Amino acid sequence: MATPDLFAQSEPPRQASSVAGHIAALREQLRLHAHRYYVLDAPTIHDSEYDRLFTELQGLEAAHPELMTADSPTQRVGGKPLDQFASVRHRVPMLSIRTETDTEPTGAKNFDSRVRKEMSLGDSDPPIEYVAELKFDGLAINLRYEHGVLVQAATRGDGEVGEDVTQNIRTINQIPLKLPASAPVVMEVRGEVYMRRADFEALNERQREKIAQGIKGEKTFVNPRNAAAGAVRQLDPAIAAQRRLSFFAYGVGEITQPQEGGPVFATHYELLKTLNSWGFPVAAQTRIAQGAAELIAFHEAIGHQRDRLPYDIDGVVYKVNNLALQNKLGFVTREPRWAVAHKYPAQEQLTTVLGIDVQVGRTGKLTPVARLAPVFVGGVTVTNATLHNEDEARRKDVRVGDTVIVRRAGDVIPEVVSVLPGKRLHDAQIFTMPRTCPVCGSAAVREEGEADYRCTGGLFCAAQRKEAILHYAHRRAVEVEGLGDKLVEQLVDANVIRVLPDIYKLGLTALASLDRMAEKSASNLIEALEKSKQTTLPRFLFGLGIRHVGEATAKALARHFGKLDAIMDATEEQLIEVGDVGPVVAQSIRTFFDQPHNREVVEQLRACGVTWEEGEPAAVAPKPLSGKTFVITGTLPNLSRDEAKDRIEAAGGKVAGSVSKKTDYAVAGAEAGSKLLKAQELGVAVIDETALLTLLASPND
Repeated sequence: MATPDLFAQSEPPRQASSVAGHIAALREQLRLHAHRYYVLDAPTIHDSEYDRLFTELQGLEAAHPELMTADSPTQRVGGKPLDQFASVRHRVPMLSIRTETDTEPTGAKNFDSRVRKEMSLGDSDPPIEYVAELKFDGLAINLRYEHGVLVQAATRGDGEVGEDVTQNIRTINQIPLKLPASAPVVMEVRGEVYMRRADFEALNERQREKIAQGIKGEKTFVNPRNAAAGAVRQLDPAIAAQRRLSFFAYGVGEITQPQEGGPVFATHYELLKTLNSWGFPVAAQTRIAQGAAELIAFHEAIGHQRDRLPYDIDGVVYKVNNLALQNKLGFVTREPRWAVAHKYPAQEQLTTVLGIDVQVGRTGKLTPVARLAPVFVGGVTVTNATLHNEDEARRKDVRVGDTVIVRRAGDVIPEVVSVLPGKRLHDAQIFTMPRTCPVCGSAAVREEGEADYRCTGGLFCAAQRKEAILHYAHRRAVEVEGLGDKLVEQLVDANVIRVLPDIYKLGLTALASLDRMAEKSASNLIEALEKSKQTTLPRFLFGLGIRHVGEATAKALARHFGKLDAIMDATEEQLIEVGDVGPVVAQSIRTFFDQPHNREVVEQLRACGVTWEEGEPAAVAPKPLSGKTFVITGTLPNLSRDEAKDRIEAAGGKVAGSVSKKTDYAVAGAEAGSKLLKAQELGVAVIDETALLTLLASPND
């Protein structure tokens, strides 16, 4: 919705000479920048500058407590935890709106027909003007402002009485603590508190980390709505602040007469535009719609966008735009005649688990998949749903025969959300991931810190055949020009290639018989295959597709050992001596060459004529972090956790998943959690990213 952005047009106020004036100026600057950051997603200053202004304001307020006000940006997360929530009686009831049972686009026509009938309009009368909005999947909230200051926030409750959740709502940066002077003396704004999908996933990732550490009472959340509702009803506002909640405004409750020169609303759309100009987020998809045809078009358009939105919706809402007409239409059994919720087909349904299979992906990842009794969900019939990995399957405790809730959103792979344990069979068995690949029988391993099991038969496993060939033929590996995705798919699907060495047994006749493969192209491919037999040891090593062994590591291995046989027979301790190899990489290399299938493929490639020059091993150089154990917690400013781990391991250090007395350093970033507390309790040295980089750059002993 195109709406005026009054905040973006204003400039930060000039600094006042008095302390009170300077505090007021700082507050206004921080409100402006917070609005640009959290609502407009268009910040104009760096985070560090915002932090500097915020710290300056905190200092001034601490020095002059008599100047503290409830609407100050520093008061968003404040107040002691509550023993219980107080009840709030709504001055204007928060009534629910009717749900249109027809989830097809024709449901919009049904609503328009009812409204026109109430108004005694005929077919020749002009269309009614509506506002079409999104129906958010969150928690309804009433925000009460008096003299422009947020004084109370309450849940819907039963519509008449809700709970006072003011302290928690103040933590949501998108909700203004203060309104412009033109706002009415009393103004109740209504909207939805929700959680963005990215914030929900980040929250669950933090929860999974706590669960892995054995912290009692922790759990993951089923969906963003439950997580948001649980956050709003936390008795400790500090916990609510950690959930990163968001807000959309969509209406009002009690309003006194506006201030002189203040807004007078004639339509719902004007109301939304004014709320937006005051700093409240209003969904950009909101539209004015003329009659049933445009409501239907809106329903269809949002249906196509639904899965690409950064938050969950379960439908759209239509409201008569003219407020006087809303009053005329009135209510029926406590539901407004002038509004309706038009939902989409359900994305969650109940079904039964018939079995649990394990699928092997192109890269060797083993994924447990629940076979389901067919169920219609999200617009399609679903027969399979992912369980992601063994930890998730165990956490949800999915067993054969269970009744489960299945969720599907658009093109997203269906997943089992939760189990109904009350309907479980008495002899249902706990799921256990197989320790061998169900396709090729090679060992399935789970590396330290990883959630997934992987098949180790990369060169032999039929499920990984295409990926193994494409990787081997890559221009930065052995390089076979002309051996691309489509051709490899044809060759593997036709069983012309069963294992990697088969590429060197391809004949001109067999190639030329493939679809869209001319004799000239076939001849060029055979020439490219012949040329690829002359390679280098680093390229060949990289081409084998050993997990964690990239180009740089392959070069380091070749320099260090000089010969392939020495690498294949090296112990983990010997591999760790290589400059670019840590414990995880060493284990991966050792696991790969411990598989007889992989060694056999290497020997077959040699027998096919693949050769490279070999040399003498290089002298062993000490590493700066040899013998040191690190634990990484929180978010580092520049390095991702994987990057930090790789660099520590490459320097000879070890990265552990939990803190113990054997830990030498805890590397702490933003939002460091229980690992930091554990490190402090045990007296483990705590360092930041800068200190880590210094250690990595330190000279060898």
